Amino acid sequence: MTKVFTSITEVAIDEVKWIDTRFSLQDKSSGRKKFEESHISGAVYWDLEEDLSDMSKKQGRHPMPSKDSLTVLFRASGLQLNDKIIIYDDGGSPFAARAWWILQYAGFTNSFILLEGFEQIRSTGIAITDELSAPDKSDVVPIWNETIFASRQFVERTVAGETGNVLLDARSGERYRGEVEPIDPIAGHIPGALNFDWEALKKNGQFSMDPHVKEQLSHVVDKSDHITVYCGSGVTAAPLYAMLKQNGYDNVNVYIGSYSDWISRDKIEVEQS
Repeated sequence: MTKVFTSITEVAIDEVKWIDTRFSLQDKSSGRKKFEESHISGAVYWDLEEDLSDMSKKQGRHPMPSKDSLTVLFRASGLQLNDKIIIYDDGGSPFAARAWWILQYAGFTNSFILLEGFEQIRSTGIAITDELSAPDKSDVVPIWNETIFASRQFVERTVAGETGNVLLDARSGERYRGEVEPIDPIAGHIPGALNFDWEALKKNGQFSMDPHVKEQLSHVVDKSDHITVYCGSGVTAAPLYAMLKQNGYDNVNVYIGSYSDWISRDKIEVEQS
């Protein structure tokens, strides 16, 4: 079982590098503004759309950045592969999990998602500042873990029954079934996919470590399954991936393009049920 989530009470403050990933899909500048107003001393800011996505690509709504651009980000943030890294957001959001997954993909295996959101962190008395840090640049060379990345071609082969993987849709049940679709032009889900709403991972505004989450997951997927997680744009799939890893699911990857990429080609098949 992989430890993914941690609490501020478990963190040795002086031994950590902090990444702030606060963001709002409704107000895309708000996260950076919050960071500039106040953040954990020494933290760097990673923006969902400027740093953790390549919005110039056409592979879904939040496409994967290139390895070269991610390497530039890691080096500018002063990261080394063995650093202990803690990522936070407003709590119960998918943005820290997106950054954490990217770090895992790049070989930063000593990285963790903080359960508490920034306002809870602030209340603990940790040093907060509005000063922007300028870390010494590193020369880190990522060690890419391709086993946790699922390409569109891999998902196509999965739908064709060629990989043995289970597709797991992290969106709400209504969107999965195609009853409502507020964002994408075609409603439904990738053929054969199962469903687990990522919102069910939370309790009282943060991700829950209660045993009931593990039990709920076990009703949908088995630990022996090889699982490919997706959502609408590859963002909310990340916390579901993280919770699966936290609860002992070893064979999991993420389709970053997700449903918005899947439906971007002509004559694509979807299911509604």
